Amino acid sequence: MAELSLHHIDKIYDNNVQAVYDFNIDIRDGELIVLVGPSGCGKSTTLRMVAGLEDISNGNLLLDGRDITRVPAKDRDMAMVFQNYALYGHMTIYENMAFSLVLRKEDPNVIHKKVLAAADILGLTTQLNKKPSQLSGGQRQRVAMGRSIVRNPKVFLFDEPLSNLDAKLRGATRREILLLHKRLNATMMYVTHDQTEALTLADRIVCMSMGHVQQIGTPLELYDSPNNTFVAGFIGLPPMNFFDVTFENGSLHGKGFEVPLNDEEKSILANYNRKAITLGVRPEDIVEGKDLTVKVFSNENLGMNTLVHGHMGDNIRVTAKLRGWANYKNGDSVKLDFKRKHFFDKETTNAIRKGDR
Repeated sequence: MAELSLHHIDKIYDNNVQAVYDFNIDIRDGELIVLVGPSGCGKSTTLRMVAGLEDISNGNLLLDGRDITRVPAKDRDMAMVFQNYALYGHMTIYENMAFSLVLRKEDPNVIHKKVLAAADILGLTTQLNKKPSQLSGGQRQRVAMGRSIVRNPKVFLFDEPLSNLDAKLRGATRREILLLHKRLNATMMYVTHDQTEALTLADRIVCMSMGHVQQIGTPLELYDSPNNTFVAGFIGLPPMNFFDVTFENGSLHGKGFEVPLNDEEKSILANYNRKAITLGVRPEDIVEGKDLTVKVFSNENLGMNTLVHGHMGDNIRVTAKLRGWANYKNGDSVKLDFKRKHFFDKETTNAIRKGDR
């Protein structure tokens, strides 16, 4: 397929508002990159610059080593799938999928073979004579993907393609996109605000906030070793717990609670003695134990797990995701331990690694 490189990409609008700052990434042939972040973080703008739908203010966009920064969208050999499907209601599914090839004046026999092949991949063979209004939202999104597949582009671009679907269809269509990627071995950029989509789809994730790239890495890297409190809080569901603490006398001291540390954790914080830091603990890294007393105010049973919400110390809120079915009631006390801990500099919000000052 293709290698795609974004070098020092900026987007500055005419009113001098900057939407994207110094975006850099080299996307490997056949890689699925997911841009994730809250609304307004610049992820869709970045995708639109790659597609040629937005001008690039500064920087260079390279496709297979060729600079295409100023190349018109129609000549970039990319296909974009939008969240609103953008299908022609008066055309059949076959006609919608074939439309771009008809405009290119390709041989009708070639068009027919390409449409049937794409329909087979997406399970749409029996739907080709129907109109879009006769299909479900998930099927319509598959038609939009099929329209891209028949073009055989170098790069597929997805702009929040599942946001209009209900939860069940989102899960099913997400799996179809993953299978499509594996089957086509295609280079893809995918934009979403849903971190579950990012974690399940991506080879690598680009996490963005306010136009800046916060971290690029595999899903496990962003989950297990977040660069800062933003990434730590955005990736993971339920979100990470954060506590204001001070490292002193070999343990962490918060408002009305104390968290013991092992030797490795003490070593990581060796340069932060008597300093205020932020402690991060994922709900799934909290277990029933003996160190911390939590007063429960809410208990959510999820089948295999239970979300327990409570307060510890001086009314400090904490959420734990405990294994199994628990039946804690409002006012119950439970003893908990923090199994895995993340440490962040209070001023910079960056992760504290061993040896940091």
